[in-house]
Amino acid sequence: MRVELPKIIFGTSSLGNLFVELESDVKNELVKAAVENSPGETLFDSAGKYGAGLALESLAAGLKALNVAPDQVKISNKLGWKRVPLTTDEPTFEPGAWINLKHDAVQDISYQGILDCYEQGNELLGEYQAQIVSVHDPDEYLAAATDDADLAKRKQDVLDAYKALMALRDAGKVESVGVGAKDVSVIDFISDHVQLDWAMFACSVTPYTHAQSTLDLLKKLKSQGVVVINSAVFNAGFLLGSDNFDYKKVSRASHADLYIWRDKFHALCDEFNITPAQACVQFSFQFEPIVAIALSSSSPKRVKSNIDLAEAQVPAEFWQAMKNARLISCGL
Repeated sequence: MRVELPKIIFGTSSLGNLFVELESDVKNELVKAAVENSPGETLFDSAGKYGAGLALESLAAGLKALNVAPDQVKISNKLGWKRVPLTTDEPTFEPGAWINLKHDAVQDISYQGILDCYEQGNELLGEYQAQIVSVHDPDEYLAAATDDADLAKRKQDVLDAYKALMALRDAGKVESVGVGAKDVSVIDFISDHVQLDWAMFACSVTPYTHAQSTLDLLKKLKSQGVVVINSAVFNAGFLLGSDNFDYKKVSRASHADLYIWRDKFHALCDEFNITPAQACVQFSFQFEPIVAIALSSSSPKRVKSNIDLAEAQVPAEFWQAMKNARLISCGL
């Protein structure tokens, strides 16, 4: 059965103190803005890795402050990282990314490890439960292999982790099982072995980035009945005007071609009276398997405008102009 998802899914990394520590009342306002402005059911995307579980705790606190009943909200928990005591000056995972944490996190991608992550996640969520689950960043786990033998072992670890997720689904404890990755070739690999319900692409389907291999994978997933969630649709902010491209610092001096492309893209957006954000979100919906966009914000005031992006009107003439200018390579 095809899984049903809202068009906008709310990321929760900011609730875990990613790059900045938000006050608890601001975190509650973020949760409130998402719940109150959603046209239908609200879906939050979280992970044990986000702030070593802090995002899950903060999400639960925000929902409880609003008196949201557990059956009125859905939570996706990406599994693979477990909270452990903090024994060093700062967390050992992703140093510098997470601010003022009281716990550390360790990776455990295995059959039992994923079950442990699922149980711990639900403990952190309190009266709320994760209904949607996946393995967190299996591409990074595989990329850390030291040799062919280690890679083979890690691939088996990932497949064993999915056996655990399938057991949860078969037991009726979760509604759906998916995968999320920046390197979509790993999604391709997993989909050869697992009947997924959904897949989340990151930094892979944007007006700037859309390799033919990625578009071919979209067609494959469609044939398997897998729906797709698109995330990092702004190439981590670059397409909107920042100097971060796919989470790496860039400059006009070091990456001139990127900036030339963006200048032309912004000029066309101005010409057609649309915003770059609208173009990026609506580009995703040009591909039938993509049914939802995951967006994160650290500002409660931006939540409603993020939701509105899902219904923005972008004329077909804009996409034709993008093709004519050779800014997009696919045949929309």
